Amino acid sequence: MSDIIKTNFEENPPKARAGMGMMLLFIVLYIAAILAIVFGAILLSGGDNITRGVVLLVAGILYSMIGWIFFLGLKIIKPNEALVLTLFGKYYGTLKKDGFYYVNPFVSAVNPAADYPGASSGAMEKQKAAAIGGLETALSQEISFRSKKISLKVSTLNNDMQKINDQLGNPIIIGIVVVWKVVNPTKAVFNTDNYKEFLSIQSDSALRNIVRMYPYDTFGDDNEKTLRGSSLEIASKLKDEIQAKVEIGGIEILEARITQLSYAPEIAAAMLQRQQASAVIDARQMIVEGAVGMVELALAKLSENNIVSLDDERKATMVSNLMVVLCGSRDAQPVINSGTIY
Repeated sequence: MSDIIKTNFEENPPKARAGMGMMLLFIVLYIAAILAIVFGAILLSGGDNITRGVVLLVAGILYSMIGWIFFLGLKIIKPNEALVLTLFGKYYGTLKKDGFYYVNPFVSAVNPAADYPGASSGAMEKQKAAAIGGLETALSQEISFRSKKISLKVSTLNNDMQKINDQLGNPIIIGIVVVWKVVNPTKAVFNTDNYKEFLSIQSDSALRNIVRMYPYDTFGDDNEKTLRGSSLEIASKLKDEIQAKVEIGGIEILEARITQLSYAPEIAAAMLQRQQASAVIDARQMIVEGAVGMVELALAKLSENNIVSLDDERKATMVSNLMVVLCGSRDAQPVINSGTIY
């Protein structure tokens, strides 16, 4: 990784001029070229000044043939867009501020992500539109996708769900959403082959690393961090992990969140039974603890107020009956004793 970091490119603004003034100048030159052709033809036809006519005619024709090249240097940058330019293979500069510019007409914009339609969701959207007969929509998406401009807007990456083993080895299905944006388009272009695909793969890798550090859930230990119960901490670590991996690509991770979390289908039923059993045990434990406290309170009140004197055998019988009533899953059936208890 250190060898790659040494090749990082620092952003430089290109030598650019105001585009509107240059465009008007080129238009005026084109008009002058047309007038030169017209006057040159008139002079040649009149035979008065053949040399001057030839010069005007040749100059007008030459500029008319090559004048369009200068219009290639006109660049329009919208807000939150960037254009990375190269001149004959060498880095020329990056346009990031919105406006109308004129640069060297021989520069070329670079955006490797635009050369791989299959590397982003744009191709899937295009195929979907074409499948439903939206040829016009698909064509517009193709043109937009092929644009060499790099978007600096906040984007969302929603990768496919993955099957990963957690810390306990249980296979789980998990999906994440990553909110990101390009902050250094020069690094994104020159340090990665395709920054969108690079982000997607690194997000999957970071997700696997984080998931293997935590169990999906614990049964009884509330202090242990889990994927289900510690979502905020997991999201923070996931964001930091992805950011460390994509820093070289000039990408900033704004947020990373788990969107779906469940056991894999092959163990979902067994884990549901385990969760239910754990819930029943916890409920029974709470019931027993409450019943013991109520029995203690009942015996204390009976002894304190001298309502009835019970020997150890009768106390044991009373405790047994109260525990059965309080811990039973069904309502107790009252029995009225009209005689003495002795």
